Amino acid sequence: MIDLSRRQFAAAAGLAAGSAALGACATVPAQTAGGRRPWPYLLGADITWVPEDEAIGATYWQDGVQRDPLAIFADAGFNAIKLRTFVNPENGYSRGKPGGPWGSIDSTIAFARRIRTAGMHLSLTLHYSDTWADPQKQNKPAAWADLPFTQLVDAVHRHTDDALSRMKAAGVAPDMVVLGNETTFGMLWPEGRIPLPFATGNPVTDAEHMSEAMPGGMDRFAALLKAGIAASRAVLPDVPVALHNHLGRHWQITRHWTDSLIERDVRFDALGMSCYQQQAQGDWERTFAEFSRRYPDHGFFAIEYSSRKRYLNDLVQAHPNGWGSFIWEPTRHQEAIFLQDGVSAGEGPKPDLLSQGLNSAEAPGATPTTGPPAEHRVNPGGRFDADPAFVNLYRQMARDYGVLGQPIRR
Repeated sequence: MIDLSRRQFAAAAGLAAGSAALGACATVPAQTAGGRRPWPYLLGADITWVPEDEAIGATYWQDGVQRDPLAIFADAGFNAIKLRTFVNPENGYSRGKPGGPWGSIDSTIAFARRIRTAGMHLSLTLHYSDTWADPQKQNKPAAWADLPFTQLVDAVHRHTDDALSRMKAAGVAPDMVVLGNETTFGMLWPEGRIPLPFATGNPVTDAEHMSEAMPGGMDRFAALLKAGIAASRAVLPDVPVALHNHLGRHWQITRHWTDSLIERDVRFDALGMSCYQQQAQGDWERTFAEFSRRYPDHGFFAIEYSSRKRYLNDLVQAHPNGWGSFIWEPTRHQEAIFLQDGVSAGEGPKPDLLSQGLNSAEAPGATPTTGPPAEHRVNPGGRFDADPAFVNLYRQMARDYGVLGQPIRR
């Protein structure tokens, strides 16, 4: 592997020179050869909210007994946890929250130590922002706001290097690194923004992105990703690197996006796809099958979902290069697997099809509320009881997939 100093890296990060220089750094871990899953199937959850909620009093219970939430997840068959981190969350994500700053490397390391003690697989998503990076916004961190593009590329490399080096030094290096969150339309806008090539079928998304006339373009997006990949490979050479496209239901967009990055020599190991709803029945199944055929050297996984738990996991698990899934914040989001005061601690299940109503997870902060207002309002600092029905559902999935009680070997 070529070891570039930061100064050399910055000098090489121009659009023309950067492609060759960054590509040379991106050796692929041998364990992901062929795209087949490098571990047993990951039955995972993104539960970054848990320590935030615990700090304001949240407790977690199973069958009337208070337990560590990680023990409850493990008992239900979960073997993997994913966390998210931000650049300077005190400027955004964590502002106004008691304790913290949440989503910082320090708070991530603290929770990661608990995850390691529980014997669970650990994945990390890096939001290249001070706050949520999602399909509606990919705002640059305040400290990077005025950087010229070559320095912006170097900032991505430096931040990725620093974050992963600190986790490695603390003994909690992640087992998989996800660079960027929901980067279907690029990252670090406007420089790293890319146009929407086809209608998504979601009117909120299409109105926002099909009218964007001045995106930075795929070349710049690729250069930013290569910076993160180069840093990740340098710090954790044997750890798979994944990217995140939020439209797992839309094969045409997923294919165009993936082809465009591969053509620019962006060397990643797996693609995480959000799977909240479909435009037509069978959309997820088609995307997974087509992805497996077109990219046999890449893995894929459902990086976010909530409803249709068994159906979605069965679709992913059926493919040898289907690495697993991560239900998003299942303590209190959408079809949560915990109860509060006897009812779901989330908002409840959302429509499967776009024609039945839009799921706000596809366009956070911009999707109008549909249906009557929910009467139940969750208390993040309250008592959460594991829903026996969902505990049994996941335990059965883990048993059927051969992962129940089987630790992930590293």
